[in-house]
Amino acid sequence: MEKGFTHFNKAGKAIMVDVSEKSNTSRKAIAKGNIKMKKETLDLISEGKIGKGDVLGVARVAAIMGSKRAQDIIPMCHTLIITSCQVDFEIDYKNNCIQIEAIVKTTGKTGVEMEALTSVSIAALTIYDMCKAVDKNMIIENIYLTQKSGGKSGDYVRQVL
Repeated sequence: MEKGFTHFNKAGKAIMVDVSEKSNTSRKAIAKGNIKMKKETLDLISEGKIGKGDVLGVARVAAIMGSKRAQDIIPMCHTLIITSCQVDFEIDYKNNCIQIEAIVKTTGKTGVEMEALTSVSIAALTIYDMCKAVDKNMIIENIYLTQKSGGKSGDYVRQVL
């Protein structure tokens, strides 16, 4: 049996899901993504030579801030208290990209998937913003949820397609 969409009422109008009767549980979500760029741009970032400063340091702080603001930009997203947000970057010289991973945790009535996805997105956008003067051809791509745990629906691990 296929589950119905939960963000619409019986009349088909958009609603915020009522989570008031749900129990607080420990929840975690991991999202990934990447930003591709010219080799020269990647070298400038890794050598700390981008004029606006420490690109990955600023992107990490922006990503953490973004995880806490998902409810402000995603209409049906609940306001959550984020208990942990860890953002890591891996410079991939072979593919001229920076791989981004965000791990977000909370204890609450609803999951943190949107917060983790927002975190990765904001990190990539911040990298783009800080480097656009030297490389407007950067491509933000492949932002996806890799896993989540907690809550009524249980655990999820992304299947490789």
